Amino acid sequence: MAGSIQPFPLVRSGDRDHPVRTLQYLLRAHNHPVTVDGIFGAKTDAAVRAFQTDKHLAVDGIVGPNTWSALIITVKRGSQGDVVRGVQEEFVFRAGEPGQGLQIDGIFGPKTEATVRGFQQALHTDIPSVAVDGIVGPVTWQALISGMLAG
Repeated sequence: MAGSIQPFPLVRSGDRDHPVRTLQYLLRAHNHPVTVDGIFGAKTDAAVRAFQTDKHLAVDGIVGPNTWSALIITVKRGSQGDVVRGVQEEFVFRAGEPGQGLQIDGIFGPKTEATVRGFQQALHTDIPSVAVDGIVGPVTWQALISGMLAG
């Protein structure tokens, strides 16, 4: 029997670490500048609420499935910026410590693409519907943010 992609996590004020840093990179990619520190504090809460207002979502400061879906941006080789840093952050999280493997440089180059393809291939083994294409679209984002294949 095939597996399925885990649901997006609920992230809110007071949360720390994964996936808060990724959330912060995604907020920055949507022109809501916050410090990427892994702490969902008052400034991140305000940015989430402003983003929810901009996207006509329920303004509750809680990042759930609707907010995550609005935040994610499809990226692929050649993409650059904070959204790519969010993808790279996910793989640094999985490596266990910064400096091991992929660097967070905001450039979706060959190394990032190979890492994405490896992740997709691992998912594809249990979830055949996952495409192994090196593109981080909605399904791959959800698998990353939900913590699949981590630790």
